[in-house]
Amino acid sequence: MLRTFNSRSMVLCSVLVAGLSVLSARLIQIQLIDRNRLAEKAKKTYHRTEKLPALRGMIVDRNEEVVAKSFPVSSLMVDKDHLLDPKVVARGLAYAEASVLPDWAGLDADAQRKRVNALRGEILSRDSEEAIVQKHLAYAIGVLARPLGMKREELRARIEENKGKYFPLAKDLPGDVADRLRETIESSGIEGFDWQNSLKRWYPAPTQASHLVGFTGERQEKNEEGKPMPKMVGVFGIESTMENYLVGKDGWREHRRDVRGMVIPGDSGSLLPPRPGLNVQLTLDMGVQAIVEEELDAAMAEYQGRKAAVVVMDPKTGGVLAMASRPNFDLNRRERIAETGFNFALQAIYEPGSTFKIVAAAGALNENLVTPQTTIFCHNGVYEEGAVRVPDHHPYGWLTVEGVLQKSSNIGAYKMARQMGMERFYRYVREFGFGKKTGIQLLGESGGLVRNSGNSVDFSRASYGYSLSVTPLQVASAYSVIANGGNLMKPQIVRALIANDGTEVEQFEPEIVHRVIKPDAAKKMRAALEKVVEKQGTAPLAAVPGYRVAGKTGTAKKHNPNGGGYLDGRYTVSFAGMMPADDPAFVAVVVIDDPQTNKVSRYGGTIAAPVFGKMAARLATAMNLKPTEPIPPTPIARSENR
Repeated sequence: MLRTFNSRSMVLCSVLVAGLSVLSARLIQIQLIDRNRLAEKAKKTYHRTEKLPALRGMIVDRNEEVVAKSFPVSSLMVDKDHLLDPKVVARGLAYAEASVLPDWAGLDADAQRKRVNALRGEILSRDSEEAIVQKHLAYAIGVLARPLGMKREELRARIEENKGKYFPLAKDLPGDVADRLRETIESSGIEGFDWQNSLKRWYPAPTQASHLVGFTGERQEKNEEGKPMPKMVGVFGIESTMENYLVGKDGWREHRRDVRGMVIPGDSGSLLPPRPGLNVQLTLDMGVQAIVEEELDAAMAEYQGRKAAVVVMDPKTGGVLAMASRPNFDLNRRERIAETGFNFALQAIYEPGSTFKIVAAAGALNENLVTPQTTIFCHNGVYEEGAVRVPDHHPYGWLTVEGVLQKSSNIGAYKMARQMGMERFYRYVREFGFGKKTGIQLLGESGGLVRNSGNSVDFSRASYGYSLSVTPLQVASAYSVIANGGNLMKPQIVRALIANDGTEVEQFEPEIVHRVIKPDAAKKMRAALEKVVEKQGTAPLAAVPGYRVAGKTGTAKKHNPNGGGYLDGRYTVSFAGMMPADDPAFVAVVVIDDPQTNKVSRYGGTIAAPVFGKMAARLATAMNLKPTEPIPPTPIARSENR
């Protein structure tokens, strides 16, 4: 008997020990192993975190004119996890019943909360779960339909037919509209609706510098509850390259809940204010940009170009004052980006033609191989030696170096390049910045294509702008070398980073890449390029009354992409110029691709040069440039007495 009792006692003790061991192991698991996971789960039950998006920094021009800015918006979200949960929405029905009682307004917040909780319990015990959900949905629709501008049937369909659990009911509501709607929801006590705070980017001049400024998009992130949250990110242009400075740091507001999972009214919880991003100041002048855009649009309409670009640059700093490409797009609408998003100014590569002759002329002058008055025999229109054949568009005999540029002689340019020699010529090509990216703070830049094949035919053609390819931005940089006295400047688009209080956080200084030619050679080149704009030159239509203008035309046949060779009657025409010639305030490059007009001959001097002339005249006024020459009086028309 005693032995049986002892045995049973041992079994009972073993069971108790085993049970207590399992319980201890579970306690150890909860306290040590699963502690963080369970704490996070409990936090989700009793807390809700509302993101407070950081205001994205503005983009402004050199005169602090706003180019891009953000404003806060909110989206009303449907949360079906709550909207279809009778335990949650019962509180909304309870609030609706309690708030119409005569003594409701006289109760304090704690008494109101107790009454709502009591009514909530009655509703849960009185009505079926389905009835509670449907009554609350009808109540919510009645509250929200008018503020949202919808019919009740339409609003119900929007909610019931969407299969998602968390989706927007009204997107991107402005702050004042969202605040009124938020107050309506809170005052009515309805449940199952949530708010997402975000930002909307707005561009005051949406078609100006669109390829350069760029735009933002949305990236979906998940909050601590696993719900999708939109995040504004830069995806194109300056918006993308300066993302780390513009973006700022989001804040948050934490809402506490009671044991039933209801937000505690009047409890603000914890708060971390958002930190706004920095403002990015560009080198752009939006006044100059507007002039460029208008003149380029007029040129596209008049000459029927397929594509085009204009780059205006401060030659002393490398700062880009304006950059426009065609076709372009609206930054606010962003339609047909695949067709219009190509930035011709820094992504297009084309054979430049005669604008490239500055390399041979400047190199020969810099090496003291020629002077501006050195005469060169141009073989009356055709030069042939072995496999090399260089044609001219007009038969010329003897021309000075200045005359070679003025008349745009291919033969004269080749003979100057030949004096330099192949290796030295291609060294100057690269010194002028061709064949490599300029390093501007924009993505997608092309480096062009320059290669010294060692072939004498390629060398001869390169001397007058064929057998290589460039971008309009590279041409602007190269002409800035001549304009500023011989230095290649790194093109600059960002001028400074500025805090919201106006403090300048960082300034981007002009950057000299290297010296290309001596100041004296640059001065001689400017004087020679002035001859081009005279009546005897190829670009008299680029002249601006009252100002000395220097520049060079370019007309290049379009390469045939199917089978090689060139297309008949199809050209890329250009003009690169500077003004005033003695001390240029700006360099401007105009490139129009494949003009279809039959009103004028399709040359750089007849199409691109007049675009420069009209644009430069307006830029002189906008930039307050003092005239360098007497302005001829405008004849006054006299009426006849009859």
